[in-house]
Amino acid sequence: MYINGMKRLVYREMSAWKNSSNRKPLLLLGARQVGKTWLMQEFGENEYENVIYANFEITKAISKYFEHSLEPSLIIAGLQAEFKTQIHPQKTLIIFDEIQESERALNSLKYFCEKAPEYHIMAAGSFLGVATHGGFPVGKVNRITLYPLSFYEFLDALGYGSMSKAVYEKNWPLIQTLSSKFEELLKVYFYVGGMPGAVLSYCESNDIEISRKIQKEILEDYEADFFKHINHANAPKVKMIWNSIPIHLAKEKKKFMYKEIKEGARAYSYEDAMNWLFDTKLVYKVNQTTKPILPLSRNAQREAFKLYMVDTGLLCAQAGLGISTFFEPSNRIFSEFKGALTEQFVLQELKANCDYPVFYWASDSGQAEVDFLLQCENELIPLEVKSGIQTKTKSLNVYIEKFNPRLAIKSSLKSYGKNGNLLSIPLYLLGNLREIIYQI
Repeated sequence: MYINGMKRLVYREMSAWKNSSNRKPLLLLGARQVGKTWLMQEFGENEYENVIYANFEITKAISKYFEHSLEPSLIIAGLQAEFKTQIHPQKTLIIFDEIQESERALNSLKYFCEKAPEYHIMAAGSFLGVATHGGFPVGKVNRITLYPLSFYEFLDALGYGSMSKAVYEKNWPLIQTLSSKFEELLKVYFYVGGMPGAVLSYCESNDIEISRKIQKEILEDYEADFFKHINHANAPKVKMIWNSIPIHLAKEKKKFMYKEIKEGARAYSYEDAMNWLFDTKLVYKVNQTTKPILPLSRNAQREAFKLYMVDTGLLCAQAGLGISTFFEPSNRIFSEFKGALTEQFVLQELKANCDYPVFYWASDSGQAEVDFLLQCENELIPLEVKSGIQTKTKSLNVYIEKFNPRLAIKSSLKSYGKNGNLLSIPLYLLGNLREIIYQI
């Protein structure tokens, strides 16, 4: 369950997949460098007698076993010859890594599902590559998305598992006692983020500067991928959108504006590049709605949205946020460039720990705007994010007065508490939001 000391919660989902009677080939998706390869290999070593690991990017020759036929028995025979070992159903985990490099291998998952479900096959690819293939085996694979480490996974990695355990066990007296420690570590998480390489370097060195170096390398790798997986006409546009995200989040109103990319830029000329970037899942798109009616997608404003990056640490690096802010005794980090990091953190926690559709609400006049509006099954819950211990929630109050929701949430550094239908949740507890909502 640990990546060099880093526990990944999706390990439990992988275990459920292994033991399922309706198991299909498992496709583990995620942005580059979120830890997919290590997690698959660790799972194989822990849960199976042996592992066949085929990386289509490193060993191009493996693709030859898929060229002439996608018959599972022939592919298995080829892999046994290549790796000089027997593949036993139920006892061998077959890993197809960087599967986006072989469209035939990606298509083969369909036939393993239909003709040879007894084999345990786990494949991984980046959204960057898989999203560009037309032969995706729809309905023939189980899928799990791996995100950067959440805040609680980060705590486990740093050796503070007792703190995350206190949250899961809802030990409120202990949580209150440790509130200053939660805030201190949350500040570290804002800078280090959840990319495994950056987290590991911080665990080993306790040096944020080293983590920043790794973050910059990841950003460079992502930009190189833009030009690898998209045509030369759109690649520069993708890069411009990507680089503009910190600029947009630094504004009071964080709605994406094409004019911030380039003077005179219009949506139609950037639409393909924007849609491609959405498909990669390197950015999160949060659409605006003015009508909180189920389902929220029904009234989403197509042209009004905010963009967030995949990781708060990468956002810090992309924005060039100086390390000096971290060492300041105040909590200035939580309000840095208009609270953008705090909003980024909240959305990141929602993605990693909940599967709620997420939008944001704005009044018709544009005078009031609630940061997030969550579709929690058959209920809509507004969520306002505040930096530090600020308590003023003018926009949220407008929403409450207008729509009278059963529950509204304010998240800041203020202590946990409830006043009427307004629930105050500290930022560091948002990873447990689903359970908290169910209890209210």
